[in-house]
Amino acid sequence: MNNQPSGQQGGPGFNRREFLKGSGAAVAASALATAGQEEAVAAEPSKPNVRSSRAGSVTLNVNGKQHTLKLEPRVTLLDVLRDDLNLTGCKDVDDRNASGADTVIIDGKAVLASSRLAVQCIGKEITTVESLADDDEVIQGFVKHDAMQCGFCTPGFVMATRAFLDSHPGADLDEIRRGLGHNICRCGTYHGITQCAVELAKKGGA
Repeated sequence: MNNQPSGQQGGPGFNRREFLKGSGAAVAASALATAGQEEAVAAEPSKPNVRSSRAGSVTLNVNGKQHTLKLEPRVTLLDVLRDDLNLTGCKDVDDRNASGADTVIIDGKAVLASSRLAVQCIGKEITTVESLADDDEVIQGFVKHDAMQCGFCTPGFVMATRAFLDSHPGADLDEIRRGLGHNICRCGTYHGITQCAVELAKKGGA
């Protein structure tokens, strides 16, 4: 049978009531100290931790020409092409870089213009659909195989096809489907697009 008084537990010299009083005092002291520190921080002059970068001079090589523009670092290549250079072939379809309608060629590779900052493209060769002549084999192939309907995705598909065939001459149908699979046509003209690519691939590229 435990003969310890109800106010004591854990052995001689331990008093629950005194322990709780001590704990409460410690908590109160910590709260006062923290409040004092917060007041001291609040009294200091506020310093912004985010600063907007000013626009600077940026030179881009687009379709073989040098363009010097004043741009903020946050501006995408897509915005520069459409808003500053009036090259509206690449389309701004969504904010997730998923459709491929904004495809351009950078240093020989198909790239989504909305996924690159303009400043990332300094010193690179940027090619848009506007650089292709009307008699370009890819464009003529799209017309021949009826590979378009609304036409909104067409410039991106043309550039993706051009880049793919340049780097994969002689590709078969499965390779073409994989190579162009990141571009989306909401009208569903995939058959015409792939037939165009297959025909040109049999010739050894476009």
